Amino acid sequence: MFNKVLIANRGEIAVRIIRTLRDMGIVSVAVYSEEDKSSLHVQLADEAICIGPAKSKDSYLNIVNILSAATISGVDAIHPGFGFLSENPRFAKMCEECKIKFIGPSHSVIDMMGDKSKAKELMSQNKIPIIPGSDGAVKDVIEAKKIADEIGYPVLLKAASGGGGKGMRIANSSDEIKKAFEGAAMEAKSSFGDDRLYLEKVILNPKHIEFQILADEYGNVIHLGERDCSIQRRNQKIIEEAPSPVIDKSLRDEMGKTAVRAAKAVGYKNAGTIEFLLDKDGSYYFMEMNTRVQVEHPITEMVTGIDIIKEQIKIAAGERLSHEQKDIRISGHSIECRVNAEDPYRNFAPTPGNIIGLHIPSGIGVRVDSFIYQGCKVSPHYDSMVAKLIVHGRDRAEAMSRMKRALGEFIIDGIKTNIDYHFNIMDIENYKSGDYDTGFINTYMGVD
Repeated sequence: MFNKVLIANRGEIAVRIIRTLRDMGIVSVAVYSEEDKSSLHVQLADEAICIGPAKSKDSYLNIVNILSAATISGVDAIHPGFGFLSENPRFAKMCEECKIKFIGPSHSVIDMMGDKSKAKELMSQNKIPIIPGSDGAVKDVIEAKKIADEIGYPVLLKAASGGGGKGMRIANSSDEIKKAFEGAAMEAKSSFGDDRLYLEKVILNPKHIEFQILADEYGNVIHLGERDCSIQRRNQKIIEEAPSPVIDKSLRDEMGKTAVRAAKAVGYKNAGTIEFLLDKDGSYYFMEMNTRVQVEHPITEMVTGIDIIKEQIKIAAGERLSHEQKDIRISGHSIECRVNAEDPYRNFAPTPGNIIGLHIPSGIGVRVDSFIYQGCKVSPHYDSMVAKLIVHGRDRAEAMSRMKRALGEFIIDGIKTNIDYHFNIMDIENYKSGDYDTGFINTYMGVD
């Protein structure tokens, strides 16, 4: 097992990783920007090293500075968390070259799955159902229009190297292809430095279902059930739950086996997520693979009792999986709400500032993953998420009741948040019944 691990991240996920490292008796090393010198992850870590100014490109995306910090501190491994460099194949490769274990899959797998068109091609070759669309990247507007005319509208133009909802445009007819292509390519170039796009048919009103997988270095792969991530705003997840309210055991087993086959097809190792779109008639399609731990991993932990971060570390250290598929049992129901520093009534504008008052909910079945404390500063330089409120109940009804209670107790003074927005969602009948899809926010909350 590792003696010392550096966390190449910040915020709540850095705090989350540090806590598991402490549980395991492993020394933790935090890195931080000048802006984050008073952040909670810096205070909780055994050691902390400043890696640059506030801007992410000069600190949390600065590979040379992070690897220098790792070398100076003498770590055995680096955990990248999510975001920043977690899906950067160059960073993973440089860790390997520096003889520092990257807690995640190999750089070649990250590279392969990071290219969405290549990932789809590989899945198709392995009989994993994929959404109809282009074979790889489309070279220009003319080719995009030709494919779209063949498969039918609406179609989605999507960044080949993308993620997080960036570089995506829908075309509802041939007249809209040119504008959608140019807009998606421009945003893809700006966000990822790569303007290649692929095209796929839009699955109308789907469910967004993802399966958590774990894979060790000995060819063992299991899944931990599904998460329903269909409540999204501008292609960004805001509420997730496990298990999905619309998936029965038979479909869960089928989709789970497909997710395991997909992971094996790419030779995957460590924790990852296979994401599917599920349509109204129960057909499902591979969308993408996330080669890292997900923001929403806690709800899977709540229903399985498995510490996913701990499993990541053990797998990276060369240990076999702690569980077999037959050991995995889904117990109860869990829901997560992402609490963001944003104003829902001003088009969700970010609301950085100082937290002058704070009450964090607690009680049976309530968990809060966060980095905030009274008096801390929420920076304008980073993602607006300040906390994840997670609840667990015997069933979905109890989990929803518990979430409303916890949201009502959660007080953050000094900045505006989306807590009330989440509370309002809990009262909508289609959410309460589980009858919702990725169009929910646009339909019921008046914004997409």
